[in-house]
Amino acid sequence: MPDIKLIGLDLDGTLLTTTKELTENTKKVLTQALDAGIEVLVATGRPFSGIPKELQKLPGIHYALTSNGARVLDIRTEKVIIEQLLPLESAIKALRIFEKYDTLCEIYFHGQGYAEEKKLSQISRYHHNPHMWDYFRTTRKFVPDLWELIRQEGQAMDKVQALFADMNERESAWNELTQIKELEPVGSLSYNIEVNAAGVNKGTALITLGKMLGIPRESIMACGDGDNDLCLIKEAGLGVAMANAEPAVKAAADYITTSNDEEGVAKAIEKFALKK
Repeated sequence: MPDIKLIGLDLDGTLLTTTKELTENTKKVLTQALDAGIEVLVATGRPFSGIPKELQKLPGIHYALTSNGARVLDIRTEKVIIEQLLPLESAIKALRIFEKYDTLCEIYFHGQGYAEEKKLSQISRYHHNPHMWDYFRTTRKFVPDLWELIRQEGQAMDKVQALFADMNERESAWNELTQIKELEPVGSLSYNIEVNAAGVNKGTALITLGKMLGIPRESIMACGDGDNDLCLIKEAGLGVAMANAEPAVKAAADYITTSNDEEGVAKAIEKFALKK
């Protein structure tokens, strides 16, 4: 087994518990890996503003892979080092599909997520996990009209997302989106659809970062659970799925660890990176 030099970690359902916490033991293991000279980074569908501050500020963490690989930052300088944005025209196509259904739509510009104010009071209708409500309220900027914001920005964005009240409608929207070749739809939750530009995913972004750092694929490890982690697991030299992962993610993984509520990430890092 090659020495692990770079570790990419999904957040929701992977590094964080169901209640969206980073356990003290997991934090300790991350620190041990960082102290050993291993690059550890978050590889998330969240915007940079959605990464917990304790991870942003954890000594030794230098990079953040956000919005499913659309934006990778050096957090020491806040410089964007990889940018793979969703063209404005493509984003509009996806949003036009989303607005046909009962959805809460979000758009991501410059590492910040935006949603409409009128949907804030209806968060429980769209975010089916109560543990996500606080995260949504505290990390998004709320505007009167998303289309007005799009007109003001007038440029490509990180990604767009919709949360669905009805799963049959989600399936219909998914079928429409997959017909548009310029879009890359994925789901990180059972009730959402995230849309990036075609070819943009966590896996390619992590491998690109590895090349920039002189780290070969064989020395890259990744942990994930959701459909938007599938490419991450496939591309990494060592792909680790959580016990709570989607079946396709487990099937693609080199190893299956325990669940996110059983500190599966910490156990995998100890086993493969720290070799305890």
